[in-house]
Amino acid sequence: MEPATRPAGSLIMIVAPSGAGKSTLVKALLEHDPSIRLSISCTTRAPRPGEQNGREYHFLSVEEFLTSRERGEFLEWAEIYGNYYGTSAPRIAEHIATGADVLLEIDWQGAQQVKKLFPDAVGIFILPPSIATLEERLTKRGQDAPDVIARRVQAAESEISHAAECEYVIINQSFATALSELTAVVSAARCRFSRQAARNASLFSELGIAPTAARTAD
Repeated sequence: MEPATRPAGSLIMIVAPSGAGKSTLVKALLEHDPSIRLSISCTTRAPRPGEQNGREYHFLSVEEFLTSRERGEFLEWAEIYGNYYGTSAPRIAEHIATGADVLLEIDWQGAQQVKKLFPDAVGIFILPPSIATLEERLTKRGQDAPDVIARRVQAAESEISHAAECEYVIINQSFATALSELTAVVSAARCRFSRQAARNASLFSELGIAPTAARTAD
């Protein structure tokens, strides 16, 4: 995609193993900056206590999910712990084309698929301070049986090996520090040359700045 045709909005991926505190950080970020659009994923897993359809996820039957997948309606999809998860491609493209910043809570498999279609998507990996802390957080959450927690901890060790595929890494030891770093990364993403050029086309033209001056890495 040429710099001059890039959308004004940023696509930001938050990647983390279960228990790293990803959802809590995202919730706080959205409260701090309501202009960010959170992509609501589709899933075939059953709702957890307190979850609502269309808020945490769009809850679909397996048949509904597979039909949408066959139609090519997912930007990415994956099967995790026996359930399907997917992200709507048309909604993402529409939002960032209008200049909105879109946030994806996603696993490393999904992030790889997104990067193929949106190579300039920004990846942020959330790490726990230790595996022991991650296991403790999963246990305190009280949502999964011990055998499920054991599987999640084992999977986390493999998932963490993909941290290097993201542009940024945040260690969620102190929540306040992690939130401050996440906010800073989002601000930096908005200040990339291509995004500023798209959002401020008249100013760049007036100042004689050519959109093609954007760096290849941007």
